[in-house]
Amino acid sequence: MSELSQLSPQPLWDIFAKICSIPHPSFHEEQLAQHILSWSKEQGFWTERDQVGNILIRKPATSGMENRKPVALQAHLDMVPQKNNDTVHDFTKDPIQPWVDGEWVKARGTTLGADNGIGMASALAVLADKNVEHGPLEVLLTMTEETGMDGAFGLQPNWLQAEILINTDSEEEGEIYMGCAGGIDFTSTLTLNREAVQAGSKVVKLTVKGLKGGHSGCDIHVGLGNANKLLARFLSTQSRDLGLQLLDFTGGTLRNAIPREAFATLAVPAAQLDAFHTAVQTYLSTLQNELALKEKNLAVVVEDAPSDLQALDSASRDRFLALLNSTPNGVIRNSDVMKGVVETSLNVGVVRTEGDKASINCLIRSLMDSGKEYVVEMLTSLGQLADAQTVAKGSYPGWQPDATSPVMALVRETYESLFNRTPNIQVIHAGLECGLFKKPYPDMDMVSIGPTITGPHSPDEQVHIGSVGLYWQLLTAILKVIPAK
Repeated sequence: MSELSQLSPQPLWDIFAKICSIPHPSFHEEQLAQHILSWSKEQGFWTERDQVGNILIRKPATSGMENRKPVALQAHLDMVPQKNNDTVHDFTKDPIQPWVDGEWVKARGTTLGADNGIGMASALAVLADKNVEHGPLEVLLTMTEETGMDGAFGLQPNWLQAEILINTDSEEEGEIYMGCAGGIDFTSTLTLNREAVQAGSKVVKLTVKGLKGGHSGCDIHVGLGNANKLLARFLSTQSRDLGLQLLDFTGGTLRNAIPREAFATLAVPAAQLDAFHTAVQTYLSTLQNELALKEKNLAVVVEDAPSDLQALDSASRDRFLALLNSTPNGVIRNSDVMKGVVETSLNVGVVRTEGDKASINCLIRSLMDSGKEYVVEMLTSLGQLADAQTVAKGSYPGWQPDATSPVMALVRETYESLFNRTPNIQVIHAGLECGLFKKPYPDMDMVSIGPTITGPHSPDEQVHIGSVGLYWQLLTAILKVIPAK
C-alpha cells in the first residue's frame, strides 16, 4: 500500500488503499461498511444506516457557507470480483493488491475496485479534509450496486436532505454524465436429458480463454470477444459433424461482465480425435484472424479432463447449442439522439449446465424502455422456439437526461474555468443509480463525474493517476461554488 501513499491527492489515495485492504465484493460489503461507520463516528459525524444497509453521513457546512444548497456525494460500497485464471484470490477474505505502473494504478491479477472505490474514497476524503470548503454535506454509500442496485432500490424518501446529488461512478475524466441506460436481467432455462458416455470416447475439456473481458455497458461497443458465444459457435458447427457429446458447459461469472473464459467438457469418439484437434486449431486461427486487433491473447485449449458426468443426449445438446448460438450479443442499436452512444445492447453473461438444467443469463441495457422491451420479446421468442422457460426480472430505470439541469451547467462552467477546455456532456450506456434515486427524490438535481478507469469488471481494470488529481480538483471546486438556497 506504500506505493499509493506517495500519490496525490494523498488523503484520497490513502483512503482508497484502506478500501482495497478490506474485502468488499457484492454481498460481502459488511466489513467495509462497519469500518466506515466506526471511522465516521470517531470523526464526530452524524451517521446512520437504513433498512437495506445504505450508509448516510452528514458533515456541517464550512463556516460562512451554511446557506448553500445541501449536496450529497454518492458512491456504492461493492466491487466486481473478477480474477485471472492463474490468480489465487478469495475476494471474501483476501485484500486487493494495488500497484503503480507508470501513470496507472492496477491490481495484481484481479479487478482493482476503482469502480467505485475511487469515488467512495473521494467522498470520504472530502469528509476528512478540513481544507475543502462546502455547504451542508451528505455522503451516501449504497449497498450491492453491481449485482442489482439493491441499495438504490431500497432508498426511502425523506432520508436525504440534499437538493443536489453528485454521483461519483463515472469512468472518463473530461466527461460529465447527465443520463444513463436502464437494464433488466433475462434468463432462459432448458430441461436436459442425459445419457451414458459412449464407450471408447476420449473425455476432454475445451476452453476459450485469454479474452480481455470488461464492462458489459461501457465496453459493449468495443468489439471484444464473448467467451460464451465463441465456444458455442464452435460446438454448434462441430458437435453433430464429429459426434461430440457435451457433458458440461460453464462460461462467465457475472451478467454485467463480458465473459473472458468458457469451458466445455466433451466426449470425443476415438475415431474423430484427430479431426477434432484439427478443427480446434482451424477455429483458433479463424478467431485470431477475426479478433486480431482486439483479443491478442485469445487461446482455445484442449486438455484431458476425466469426468463421471453423463452426457446430454443429442436432442438436448442440439437444442441448447442452437439457443446459445442464436442468442444475440452486443450492440442492438445505436442512439439517434446521442451520437456515438449505444442505445440498446445485451450481454450473454453467464451460462451453466447443471444436472438436468441449462441456463443462459443475459443483461439487457437500453436508454429507452421500449428498447429493453424489444430485446425481452426477441429472447422470449427464441426461448419459445427452443422450448425453454424464460424469465425477465430486476428491471431498473434509466436516468432521463435533463438539458436544463442547473448542476450540470455549474459543473461544465467550473470545469472550463479550471482547465480551460470544454468537457463532453454525455449519456452513459451503463447503469448508474441516479435513475432509481429519482423515484424517492424526483426533484433532486443530479450529475455524475469521475476519473478515467479502463477495463472495469475485468482483471485489466486500471485507474489513471493524473485523472484522479483532476477529478479531485473538479469535485472540490464544485463544492466551493454551490449556490445559495
